[in-house]
Amino acid sequence: MDLSDGLRDSLKAHLSWGKPRLDCFVGMLQALLSARQMNLALLAVHIDSDTDIGSRYRRMQRFFSQVFFNYNDIAHFLMGMFAFSGQQYYLTLDRTNWKWGKSNLNLLTLAVVYQGAAIPVYWMVLNKRGNSNQRERIALLQRFISQFGRNNILGVLADREFIGGQWWKWLSSKEIPYLIRIKGNQLMTDKHKKEAHVRSLFANLKPGKRRVLRHRRDVSGEWVWLSGSKLPSGELLIIASNHYTADPIGTYRLRWEIENLFQCLKGRGFHMEATHFTKPPRIKKMMALLAIGFCWAHKVGEWKEKAVKPLKTKKHGRKEQSVFRYGLDYLTDLLNGRVREKVDRLRLLLLFLCPPQFMAIEDGRMKLRRFSFEKDSMS
Repeated sequence: MDLSDGLRDSLKAHLSWGKPRLDCFVGMLQALLSARQMNLALLAVHIDSDTDIGSRYRRMQRFFSQVFFNYNDIAHFLMGMFAFSGQQYYLTLDRTNWKWGKSNLNLLTLAVVYQGAAIPVYWMVLNKRGNSNQRERIALLQRFISQFGRNNILGVLADREFIGGQWWKWLSSKEIPYLIRIKGNQLMTDKHKKEAHVRSLFANLKPGKRRVLRHRRDVSGEWVWLSGSKLPSGELLIIASNHYTADPIGTYRLRWEIENLFQCLKGRGFHMEATHFTKPPRIKKMMALLAIGFCWAHKVGEWKEKAVKPLKTKKHGRKEQSVFRYGLDYLTDLLNGRVREKVDRLRLLLLFLCPPQFMAIEDGRMKLRRFSFEKDSMS
């Protein structure tokens, strides 16, 4: 089976497109992994087709302007790539932005924490500069819950931008734990109605030390547990949570995985800021292509680290390169060589479709355990 045919058949069961549109999407996906830049003019050069480059370019333009995307179907496909159904996970929420000409492009993303780089599931293009508002955050979480339920959510992790009484109250009303960083000058009130800045509770911390307070404080109208750590730079890291957590600082640090995701989508991977798209609907569709490409590369990297050669850990404690980049390099090398060997085609298809936990490595060979790719059931 040709790699393109296999990818098309894999996507056909999940995306309600006909063959021509699936072929176009698969061509762009392979071109993205080959060119490593989200620019239609460059993708047109890398698409494997007998048509001229101009025709390929115009076909992609029509695809992004005309094709309807069901983002719930795409979310189920992305969650299914890692078999998150039935597992418990943390969600993380953050924004990335860039500028093209006079246009400020702003993308709010909800992702699942996963092995160093969060997996994007839903995203919203903010047609404005600056922070998201509480209504937009609630809408993104509501969409996730409508498809996947809330029982598997261990918590929502977010940075200082994501404060707000209405937003926090909504999370608590849905019984969703959160760990959100807050600013040191945020006002809090204790049980004696004494008001002070939250930083005053951690003022005497030494660099590298942490403190978890035993009693809740009122912050933005919500009674929350506060914890703090003084970073080596002297800056305070203060976390507010609606559920008591034994290690809130350590758990909150998982939020950095969404920062790693954005780095992979930008300069360390797909250079998505090279796109000339400025219309929100097209940027949202572009993100679907990037998300599927990112997940495929990450899964290939996981396989390569287990079956081919483990990544070295450097003196600073981090791996020599990310698992995503490890897989992306392998994919790019094979795709630019047009994947001549049948075993390579089969391996790439299996890595695209099968969740990592169902792939066992025995004597250097990949073996599959039984799994189902059905939509995640709501809880």
